[in-house]
Formats: sequence, structure tokens, C-alpha cells
Amino acid sequence: MTTPAWLSSQLAVNVLDARSLLAAFGVLGVGMVMFAETGLLIGFFLPGDSLLFTAGLLCTGSGGHGVRLSLGPLLVAAAVGALTGSQCGYLIGRRAGGALLARDRSARLHEGMRRAEDLLGRYGYAKAIVLARFVPVVRTVLNPLAGALRVPIRVFTVWQVIGGLVWSVGLTLAGYALGSSIPNVDRYLLPLVALIVAVSLIPLGVELRRSRRHAKAEEAGG
Repeated sequence: MTTPAWLSSQLAVNVLDARSLLAAFGVLGVGMVMFAETGLLIGFFLPGDSLLFTAGLLCTGSGGHGVRLSLGPLLVAAAVGALTGSQCGYLIGRRAGGALLARDRSARLHEGMRRAEDLLGRYGYAKAIVLARFVPVVRTVLNPLAGALRVPIRVFTVWQVIGGLVWSVGLTLAGYALGSSIPNVDRYLLPLVALIVAVSLIPLGVELRRSRRHAKAEEAGG
């Protein structure tokens, strides 16, 4: 018994490779990955940043695999997946509490939890929720952690929507803009993705630097 070609391509998909995911599932895959990465702890390893950027690139016909996506549906799928996933993660954490996080044995996930707790303690709810979107693993863990810590649902919802839209729409449009302006940009896809991920960490770096300066100023004044 032979397996249909379309099914074979989906079964062979590499979930860690953005181009493989997009070739197999298209726009629907973007929404699914955004939801899983931001709403389910098992999705912490998924390539959110590179997927958004590569998907935007494919809207211009670049990026290989013979795949071309439509920008409008892509932006909707990315935003809806990111926002509903984050809200779902919060509700799971609110219902299950910290036990859900404590049961997971992944060292990487627990490191993400420590960083998420540090963000919440250092910057308060609003800044932490927005900044977490730009840090892999932390954006997965912070949502259930916020629920477990009983962050007010209205505060969480407002700031996760703001951060989610800036992250999902911003990275997608960055890929689209570069694909539209640079010929054969797909040749430089891997370094470009690395650059985008690095740039996405700049807001966190700026906030950490400000916080350290503020702490030093308080110590000097004390």
C-alpha cells in the first residue's frame, strides 16, 4: 500500500525547520505553531521567530520549496495563533497552578521559568509580558506562570495582545519587506534569521541595562 504524496510530505516534516513546516502546512501551520509555542508547554522548542520571518519572506516568492503564501491570511493566522495561544496558556496556568510547571523535567523549560520569574519581578506585569514575547522559551513559560501567579486577567490580556501583535506581525512584515527589496534573499536566509532573532532580543537587553543602572544608582544613593 503506497502513501499519497501529500501525506508523505506532511509525515516527513521537520518541526524544527521553518521552511519544512511552511512547505507542509502553509498558513495554517503558522497559526498552529504560534498557538502551540505560546500556549502549550510542549511547544517550547518550536521555531517561532524564524517561522514568522520565513513565512513573510515566502509571501514574496522567495525562500525556495516552491511555496508562496498570501500576506493577508498569513498575518491573520500568525496574530490569531499567537494571541489565542498566550491566553490559553494563561488560563491553563490559572487552573492548574504551579504544579504544571513543576512536573516538567526539561532543564531548558525550567531555565525559561526562572527567566520569566525574573522578568515579572524586575519589570512588573506589563513590561514583562511584552518583553517575554521576544525571548524563546520564556514566551512559552510566562503565560502559564502569569496564570499561576494570579496576574489580573484584564492586565494580562491587554499586554499580551499588544506584545503578541508587535511580535507576530512585526517579524512577518520584516521578512516580507526584506524579501521584497533584496533579490535572491533566500540565499542568505539562515544568517538573516539569526540576525532577526538577535534584533528581537534588543528590547530585553535595553531593559536589563536600564535596570542595572537604576540598581547601581540606588546603591550609591543608599
